[in-house]
Amino acid sequence: MKRIMIGAAIIMVIAISAICAPVVAGYNPLEMDLTEDAILQKPSLEHFFGTDNLGRDVFSRMLYGARVSLSVGFIAVIISLVIGVLLGGVSGYFGGWVDAVIMRVVEVMYSFPTFFLIMMVVTFLGPNIVNVMVVIGLTSWAPLCRLVRAEFLTLRERDFVSSARVQGVSNFRIIRRHILPNAMAPVYVSMTLSVGSAILIESALSFLGLGVQMPAPSWGNILTIGKNYIDYAWWLTLFPGLAILITVLSFNMIGDGLREVLDPKSDRKD
Repeated sequence: MKRIMIGAAIIMVIAISAICAPVVAGYNPLEMDLTEDAILQKPSLEHFFGTDNLGRDVFSRMLYGARVSLSVGFIAVIISLVIGVLLGGVSGYFGGWVDAVIMRVVEVMYSFPTFFLIMMVVTFLGPNIVNVMVVIGLTSWAPLCRLVRAEFLTLRERDFVSSARVQGVSNFRIIRRHILPNAMAPVYVSMTLSVGSAILIESALSFLGLGVQMPAPSWGNILTIGKNYIDYAWWLTLFPGLAILITVLSFNMIGDGLREVLDPKSDRKD
């Protein structure tokens, strides 16, 4: 439980900072200052995280970049959740040829390296934040589908489900009222961990120029600029790298904590 609280507190701070970016940020993240003294300034009281090669305030760009990372993480996971739960539930409950067809589709999804598949699709559709969110969501549902299917296969044989069938309850109502609520515990854990993975993928795509396009700020494209000045502008790689690390680690802490709390076989609840 302690890990959930710590991870949630960190994510809350990042989320509030991102939402309040117009108030918290001291500068316009797109505003350039090409005077010699303004370019590549070290961190100071005037510019907390320094400036980049175009004289833009890195702290302001980091705050607005947090909006991108969190939006991509949550929306991509929601898309994968809808697809994974729907297909996994149908596959696990009905079985037979329906299960066989869906599992073959899942196996096809597993046969492609996910990141390279995402790169290929984003390149084809064009790099922007909407395409990145949708593509990550549409290519990351397979693990969740298999997880939900396994839960449904177990739960559909329970006595309370058999009792509902005997009483003439419809399949849809059995799934919605009896099976799905009992199958969601591992799904919550998987969702939390998936948010961190989606943020990493978005950052990698932006770093490669296939995600959020400049001048719009994201943690990934700030790192792209930083790699060109890593010898003497260390802050351009340190701060976005730490932001990605801390955010992903916080989501993983929440996921690990949820696994311990929701797993009845776990002896650790701290």
